[in-house]
Amino acid sequence: MAIFLKEGISAQQDAQNQAQVRTTVEGILADIEARGDAAVREYSRRFDSWDPEQFRLSAQEIEQCLASLPAQTLADIRFAQEQVRNFAQIQRDSIRDVEQETLPGVILGHRNIPVNSVGCYVPGGKYPLVASAHMTIVTARVAGVKRVIGAAPPYQGRPHPAIVAAMHLAGADEIYSLGGVQAIGAMALGTATIAACDMIAGPGNAFVAEAKRQLSGRVGIDLFAGPTETLVIADDTCDAEMCATDLLGQAEHGPNSPAILLTNSEKLARETLLEVDRQLLTLPTAETAGRAWRDYGQVILCRDEAEMVVEADRIASEHVQVMTRDPDYFLQNMTNYGALFLGPETNVSFGDKVIGTNHTLPTRKAARYTGGLWVGKFLKTCTYQKVAPSASAMIGEYCSRLCAIEGFAGHQAQADLRVKRYSGHR
Repeated sequence: MAIFLKEGISAQQDAQNQAQVRTTVEGILADIEARGDAAVREYSRRFDSWDPEQFRLSAQEIEQCLASLPAQTLADIRFAQEQVRNFAQIQRDSIRDVEQETLPGVILGHRNIPVNSVGCYVPGGKYPLVASAHMTIVTARVAGVKRVIGAAPPYQGRPHPAIVAAMHLAGADEIYSLGGVQAIGAMALGTATIAACDMIAGPGNAFVAEAKRQLSGRVGIDLFAGPTETLVIADDTCDAEMCATDLLGQAEHGPNSPAILLTNSEKLARETLLEVDRQLLTLPTAETAGRAWRDYGQVILCRDEAEMVVEADRIASEHVQVMTRDPDYFLQNMTNYGALFLGPETNVSFGDKVIGTNHTLPTRKAARYTGGLWVGKFLKTCTYQKVAPSASAMIGEYCSRLCAIEGFAGHQAQADLRVKRYSGHR
């Protein structure tokens, strides 16, 4: 049985925190729906101290952002976007439309149709998460979405130039300097100045994630991608420095970002606890990472690899980093995770920023039923059928009897009419 050498806050406290977030978000969304732009502006002033003449950036403002950046920064953004675009295209090429004659005269098929419009959220109030522009906007473009808009909060009192550049280079049709629930609400519900989107995509804090949850169904969402989670699976082939570095590297995202070590080595577990404390003495983001580690960090000791798989699937973490003798064992046996990072040579930061796999991933155990954002999330697989007259009469007879079983007289009449009309074609 797994042993907890360190535990985070209780499930009850976490539930209370979520309840407070839920109530706050519900009120903001209702206000945006009722008052539109006026409410959006009010919340922007309240939460971000941001009240520009207009939230949408002009072409001139976008060009000024690009011009303010070093050439190397623009080159690095382009390189990262090319990796994301390449992998998204590989995924898109794997998705096929189909059409097949399943019975004589019966043709069934499906088409993969891009959604028409997507609002992409790029977090940036605390850290300017430039990479989120690549992950959402580039991927939507590869899928073939016609209208892609981007929104990001102001950073230190102005639109962050690198985020704006990334959204522009990724192919955004409209760019808004607007953050938080007010951005999600405006893009999903629409206002006088922001046309509503059919789908919302992108990660964010607990309030952004809750806004997407509450709006799901009224609009499409990519997935529930809230505060970052990381799970490090390690054995005695790994060292405490590597484990601690990779745990804190994700804990710095926010004070409620879980970071968990899962190991079958008690020595490594105890050394990692000490090493985390040591690194927090010098880590520039120690205030945030330390609070996340204190409140949400866990260290779990297991008997063997099999028990580590059981625990890992129970946790269903967003990011799972595997540093063991045989990382492929976890690739072959784990079923609940957002993304796997196999071996010490890779890490979550590679996936977050540049390597090409998407960093918008499921959190809060959503990995039990969904993977992360990918080009397929922006596609609707829609079926169709075409039937020859003789086949219509034949299928109609089966359909008529099946409708009678269910007592659906109107359905049965539809079938019977086809039998009557087309029986002569047999």
